[in-house]
Amino acid sequence: MQTVITAGRLYTPLEEIERPLIFVEDGMITELRSQTSREIPADSSVTDLGDVVLAPGFIDIHIHGGAGHDVMQADPAALPAVERLLRLHGVTSYVPTTVTAPVDLTLAALERLADAIEAGEKSGDGELRARPAGIHLEGPFISHARRGVHPPADLLPPTLETFERFWEASRGHIKIITIAPELEGARAVIAEATRRGVCVSLGHSDADLQATQAGVAAGARHATHVFNAMRPFDHREPGILGEVLTDDRLSAEIIADGIHVDPLIVRLFLRAKGAEAAVLVTDATAATGMPNGRYQLGSLEVDVKDGRCVAGGKLAGSVLTLDKAVQNVMKFANWNLQQAVRLATLNPARTAGLPSSLGCIVPGGAADMVALSPSGEVRTTIVRGQVA
Repeated sequence: MQTVITAGRLYTPLEEIERPLIFVEDGMITELRSQTSREIPADSSVTDLGDVVLAPGFIDIHIHGGAGHDVMQADPAALPAVERLLRLHGVTSYVPTTVTAPVDLTLAALERLADAIEAGEKSGDGELRARPAGIHLEGPFISHARRGVHPPADLLPPTLETFERFWEASRGHIKIITIAPELEGARAVIAEATRRGVCVSLGHSDADLQATQAGVAAGARHATHVFNAMRPFDHREPGILGEVLTDDRLSAEIIADGIHVDPLIVRLFLRAKGAEAAVLVTDATAATGMPNGRYQLGSLEVDVKDGRCVAGGKLAGSVLTLDKAVQNVMKFANWNLQQAVRLATLNPARTAGLPSSLGCIVPGGAADMVALSPSGEVRTTIVRGQVA
């Protein structure tokens, strides 16, 4: 049966539609109109969400876990638990992110994540939760100097042979790879990954300006959690940050929790990258949605207290949720809801090379949406046309 979903306002996110009518069949959007231009057919099932703002479902392209579970865990209950938590915060698609670990553990995790992606593509189990849309490989091709909490013993030089092993284990589902461009062999891996349609992201890097520009020339087009795990900016030696903030070919992600970067720096970042190239991510760990305590991040143990996730005294991911990141952008930079929503929907979808029907509300696209208050709080999440 055809379902019609309506609300007070819709952000596609590029367009704003007052009193929208969203026609849905079999989980897909068939028509998008306004109540001023179209009547609701008498035989339709109507879901009126009231005076909320509808937007595309959020997409997190850098997330390690949540609800007490890590995405690299072998436990079959891990991903469903993460996905239920994500749905509560408006996320309908995500890109599970690995952390540097022994190669065998990484390969096994990539295979499990590929299984989950393919199961979601076929049908899913009907439960309302976020779906994995690809894999983000963060490490092991990163700098020792800027490794953060990634285990130094498991870092590897970038080689085509190792990349091929990861690619085969993922069955081609790697969408993003974070790499330090200054490492020997990095440019060859960047070029090959780019050739295969992977978004190469510069991060965990001590690169100077020349090495960064060489990485961009080889095909890199994104930057991982900007300012964190990067050579600091210097006005005479701008390094990787100078290139990331000024090169219009690069999109870039930021963890807007007020902990990883100061709110003023979030404002500076948004001015530099603008509405088209800025991407909000969480870098969330298993501790997200959980009380203070000790949790897993890949093969590491991390401690969480008062919103800070640390290992060995260093920040180790976050407990941020994407809805809170959207609200923080509104607060830190005085952006409106429509502007902030784009950074968590259309921009991450384009960055990761996800299907064009994700990250926006258009006929022919999946009916994945989030209902928000005017200040960005999640009221409900809609997955494949089903209202949670």
